[in-house]
Amino acid sequence: MASEQHAGRLSQPSAEYFLWDYRLQLIGLGFGFYTAVFLFCHLLSVSLCRTYKSLLAKEKVFWNLAATRAVFGIQSTVAGLRALTEDSSVTRDKVRGQEDWSWFNVLTATGFFAFENVALHASSVVFWSFDLPLATHHFFALSGYVGAVVWDSLGHFLPMVTLLLEMSTPFTCISWMLLKAGWARTLFWKANQWVMIHMFHCRMVLTYYMWWVTLTHRVDLWTHVPLPQLILFFTGLALLTLIINPIWTHKKTMQLLNPVDWNFGNKAIPRNGTTDGQPEASGLWYYCRGFSRLRIGLCGSPCTQVLSIQPRVGDGAISHLLTSVANIHF
Repeated sequence: MASEQHAGRLSQPSAEYFLWDYRLQLIGLGFGFYTAVFLFCHLLSVSLCRTYKSLLAKEKVFWNLAATRAVFGIQSTVAGLRALTEDSSVTRDKVRGQEDWSWFNVLTATGFFAFENVALHASSVVFWSFDLPLATHHFFALSGYVGAVVWDSLGHFLPMVTLLLEMSTPFTCISWMLLKAGWARTLFWKANQWVMIHMFHCRMVLTYYMWWVTLTHRVDLWTHVPLPQLILFFTGLALLTLIINPIWTHKKTMQLLNPVDWNFGNKAIPRNGTTDGQPEASGLWYYCRGFSRLRIGLCGSPCTQVLSIQPRVGDGAISHLLTSVANIHF
């Protein structure tokens, strides 16, 4: 018994995590780091990615946010799996257990969700759009983790397991980027889509597990967790379980069967290797493509036909050749 108590004392979080200056520094670190990831993704994509250059401004913001969420998803997956698999005070006491690593993840996650809310609402103002389900999700995420910081005696098991819900974000990022690049018909995209759908099913199972944990620890929760935090947690968990997860899982499944960009009005996707539906090729291909667009239509005179060829601009000699015969009358 004494050894167990000694082990419990050794696993208590460091005193610095209870200093507001240190907490704000880590929250700022999370905010700054993921802002830097967002900006780095933009600069890298501008330099290397032709697909990114062809996107609308709003789509570019979504592209960078998807990459940022993917990076956060990796951090969250590690933290969540550690909470589920490691024998620690966080796992042993699911209502009040805390450790240094869990505090670090709570604080940096708070910074990330602050960044997400700023980016979402700034984008909504600039582009005059509003995604209510996503805004609701971000509101409860930020409020819940701010509550975990303010009421610092609360355990970190449920916050760490909640982070594991972000395990789908790396696959969502890959799916959407390849979709915009025109690779939605490839085997790799379909395989990633299958894994992503599986991750969304795992999210649903994880929410059921969280309900089971709260049910089996309901007495301790009502005793040690403040009412506002309980209301936030159960409302957010109910929305995830009954509305958000089922809708997102359904959409991702339908996207596998019919690859469209449902984030932007179900836009049709370009074919493999194309930009805005046009091939990224030149030379002889354009020559053949020009003649494949040959259209013969009847003119006012019954014996006159017009040959209308639509060449691609910027194809050198072939383009000039096609242009020169575009209005030949037979």
